[in-house]
Amino acid sequence: MKRIFTIAVIIAGLASCKGNKTSYDASGNFETTETIISAEANGTLKSFNVTEGDVLRAGQYIGYIDTVQLHLKKIQLESQIRSLLNRSSDIATQTGAYSKQVAVTKATLDNLLHEKKRIENLLKADAATPKQLDDINAQVDVAQKQLAVINSQEAAQESALITQNRGLAGDTGPLKVQIDQVNDQLKRSVIINPFEGTVLTSYAEENEVTATGKPLYKIADLSTMTLRAYITGSQLPAVKLNQQVKVLIDDAGGKYKEYPGVIEWISNKAEFTPKTIQTKDERANLVYAVKIRVKNDGYIKIGMYADVKF
Repeated sequence: MKRIFTIAVIIAGLASCKGNKTSYDASGNFETTETIISAEANGTLKSFNVTEGDVLRAGQYIGYIDTVQLHLKKIQLESQIRSLLNRSSDIATQTGAYSKQVAVTKATLDNLLHEKKRIENLLKADAATPKQLDDINAQVDVAQKQLAVINSQEAAQESALITQNRGLAGDTGPLKVQIDQVNDQLKRSVIINPFEGTVLTSYAEENEVTATGKPLYKIADLSTMTLRAYITGSQLPAVKLNQQVKVLIDDAGGKYKEYPGVIEWISNKAEFTPKTIQTKDERANLVYAVKIRVKNDGYIKIGMYADVKF
């Protein structure tokens, strides 16, 4: 969750447009993008290592939310899958008897064919009778039909077993999806900082019960700050994107501390001066918002006031 923390800006540079001599052209306040890191799982915060002011790295481990119930659910689902798979059939074992019958029948058929050839040769030499050849042909025909029946039964059995195994495998599909969901929840139970930044606020404590979407801490990258300032319409032609400017901040000695800045955004529409300007005349002025990127040396804070010189 992201939001821009902005403190209303007091425009002091407007006076330069009225002929008064000033040392700056516009004024504003510093802001930055703040991100609230929220819990992505439900449960007790078993570990949570966040302190306001900490500088966190991208990918840094922060803590974790209790995952006992998720682990138990995963074990249960894995057990259900194993139970289903154990009911699947070993096709080679189940059809082994048919394979043996096929081998025996083929051996018998080979012997009959060999005997048929011998009788045919004897018949040519008038050493056998036609009845003997008819008898052996009948036996060959019976053996061939037996072999065809056995092959058909084996194919049917194999097909039935394949269908059964596919059904059991299909039943494991939804369970595997549930395991993937549990794995995702387990991953979300581990709190990993998404990007480098400074912890602004901590909303949770270790051993507290949290829930999905509940804020844990707020973080912001303070290495670069954005100064939101306002300029008048007469100043607008003098500014452009990526223009280098000077940002002036009051220091402890009553002098200005100077920072280089770059204009990164200019509003494309005018707006009235912010309501923090008290006088009616000043509130009636139309101004344009600009954002100026400034590298932070650690001195600049959110909401700090600064002047800009173009």
